[in-house]
Amino acid sequence: MTSGKEAYPDNREVFKVKRICRLFSTLFVSLALILALLLAGVRLLGLSPYAVISGSMAPAYPVGSLIYVAPAVFEDVRVGDPITFRLNGGASVATHRVVKIDESKMAFYTKGDANESADGTPVMADDLIGRPVCCIPVLGYIAGFVSAPAGIAAAVGAAAIYLVLSAISAILKKAGKQAPLRSSKRQTHGGKAEING
Repeated sequence: MTSGKEAYPDNREVFKVKRICRLFSTLFVSLALILALLLAGVRLLGLSPYAVISGSMAPAYPVGSLIYVAPAVFEDVRVGDPITFRLNGGASVATHRVVKIDESKMAFYTKGDANESADGTPVMADDLIGRPVCCIPVLGYIAGFVSAPAGIAAAVGAAAIYLVLSAISAILKKAGKQAPLRSSKRQTHGGKAEING
């Protein structure tokens, strides 16, 4: 007589592997959503993220951190406020603290907290981006890595792994449903064999 219990150890292994696949899939999706929210989703709130690449504003904004900048106009800024601005109207961006305001010229004079002297060039109102409202250490390194070619390749690889794990989980789920059916057939066959004997 063939007992249906023989199928259960296989099912336990299937469920164990399926559980592991589900765990990794959940972790991957959760991390992806958190990063997407921290790096891009904040723009929906009107914030712009910038990675800190120099130590001029340490310890307030250490190298490798990510700052979130809220839009601001000239009238919003006070002496002592940190501001984020375009350098000389170009594409480069910096964040320094305001040490003086010239209202007649609508210009800010700034200085990095860690710098010994003030910046030589004033920041014009048109170059003002906004004021930092939040800083998350280390996240700037992650933002820089994700936007680099190696980071893009890693993201593609992670997505491929996620798809593989999802496929394995689906296959194991299907196998787990079919196993009890095979077990039931074996029990019936075994019962008939015992009666005929």
